[in-house]
Amino acid sequence: MITLRTRKGDKTVESETGLTVLELALKHKLEWGHSCKRGTCARCRCFVKEGRERLAPLTEAELDRLEPEEIDLGYRLGCQAVIQETGAVSVTHKPYF
Repeated sequence: MITLRTRKGDKTVESETGLTVLELALKHKLEWGHSCKRGTCARCRCFVKEGRERLAPLTEAELDRLEPEEIDLGYRLGCQAVIQETGAVSVTHKPYF
């Protein structure tokens, strides 16, 4: 299960391997800001509270866009964070603005 949190509420859904956090949020009709889906705008920035190990490794786009301190704290880009295995994951949409 994956819990997706936004400013307008939470939703817990079945995690689907191969989808990004952003794709899963949009599939379940959550308001999850985004513009580019390439990792450059960072509007889909999110905080992974639980289950970081169930996501694919950071992409080059994330390494280029996020500060090292953000990465250390658990921030990812929703459009780049691919779910690679099922299990408990908790993600909160945390855009800069």
